[in-house]
Amino acid sequence: MDPPRPPRVNGAMSFAIERQITRQDGTRMTPSVPFEQWTPRQIVAELDQYVIGQRAAKRSVAIALRNRYRRQQVPAELREEILPNNILMIGPTGVGKTEIARRLARLSGAPFIKVEATKFTEVGYVGRDVESIIRDLTEIAVSMVRQELSEKVVGRAEKQVEERLLNLLHPRRRRTSSNGEEMGSEDWQMLRAKLRSDLRAGLLDQRMVEIDLTEQHSANFELLSQLGIDAPDLPFAEALEGILPKRKKRRRVTTAEARRLLVQEETRRMIDMDEVIEQSIARVQSSGIVFLDEIDKVCSSGGGKGGPEVSREGVQRDLLPIVEGCSVTTKYGVVRTDHILFIAAGAFHVNRPSDLLTELQGRLPICVELEELSAADFLRILTEPRNSLVRQYQALLRAEGVELRFSPDALEEVAAVAYRVNQTTENIGARRLQTILNTLLEDVLFDVPDRAGREIVIDRERVVTRLSGIVKDKDLSSYIL
Repeated sequence: MDPPRPPRVNGAMSFAIERQITRQDGTRMTPSVPFEQWTPRQIVAELDQYVIGQRAAKRSVAIALRNRYRRQQVPAELREEILPNNILMIGPTGVGKTEIARRLARLSGAPFIKVEATKFTEVGYVGRDVESIIRDLTEIAVSMVRQELSEKVVGRAEKQVEERLLNLLHPRRRRTSSNGEEMGSEDWQMLRAKLRSDLRAGLLDQRMVEIDLTEQHSANFELLSQLGIDAPDLPFAEALEGILPKRKKRRRVTTAEARRLLVQEETRRMIDMDEVIEQSIARVQSSGIVFLDEIDKVCSSGGGKGGPEVSREGVQRDLLPIVEGCSVTTKYGVVRTDHILFIAAGAFHVNRPSDLLTELQGRLPICVELEELSAADFLRILTEPRNSLVRQYQALLRAEGVELRFSPDALEEVAAVAYRVNQTTENIGARRLQTILNTLLEDVLFDVPDRAGREIVIDRERVVTRLSGIVKDKDLSSYIL
């Protein structure tokens, strides 16, 4: 039974995307309610499948997501007054800040964009304008909605393309048979039915046909981008697309390739772009998520006000109205940022959150500190997540016909080595596990094509032997980084 559709909010249908959650036994199930109605406890349980620890951060983002659903149930006169509680995550690199935000967006199906604050500069300096964040987010939403609507009409598009291909293979006109007699309507229908059956069975996939395709004008915008102009930011991009004439290009391709190209063209024709734009803007405004990484890198260091310090504070001043709520003009229309959820993150090794502009601090009211990872956390990261590195390497070697197994004490030793290396050199968090495992399995990955059909067992002795030089050497960076 399909889950109930959520009510209309502010004249736009709020979206319900089917998601699966994981039971304790590892099996997957589809919840009976849309994701936007999940409780904070359910959201945290799902995040636990991919991110180890950091419960405070998970609870904060789960509450923020649930508040969006609560806001939809509030009377209209108060709904617009309820603003999202933006979040500031503080913690060292590699502890899960980005992964929490990315998984949250993927689970909810919300438009999501991750940007580094360091790529933006104050207006007047070399760098991108902060308003391009919202323009890029709107582009992402348009792609999402277009894809969803395409999936709804692709069935009708395939039927129409099938008729077009049959017309190319067997035109709709009276033909004569091989003996020179005129082919009747029944004979024509029988031959067409036979061709339809062969076409569906793939027996005609290699037959060559000529098709006419409408050329797209994306190449013109790529040229503008190469000249240093950001095409999505151009207000006249849509006008240019309307002015430039649509040309037909004839191509000779196989029937299989013709089907793919014609389905794409037919699907684009069936989609109402006005509806796409309307839904996209509504989705961005009500459920968009912006992840601002490296926010600590635009803090002033407390020194003089010359050089890069001016630009850093300028970025904060430019970010402030976006986070606070303003109108941003995009090529699809005006987008309000009042209810977009902003999640900022930074290590704050040198600076402190109090070094941010006071006004910006006030717009990031929820501050959560992520904990450093222990050796026990590293062991859990290796074994518990559905996408753990151990499972990834096992899947890679299984593609070569080799089964890779780790003994429990081997995984414990890998976690201990990763923790010790992090403590004695730069602490890069869980990313250290990737470099450790790659060093441990380097010989296996190199020789595995010659070991098809075998099982490789990694035990603690092998881990100690392989990584002993790394642990003892003082200059660990020459081995690890």
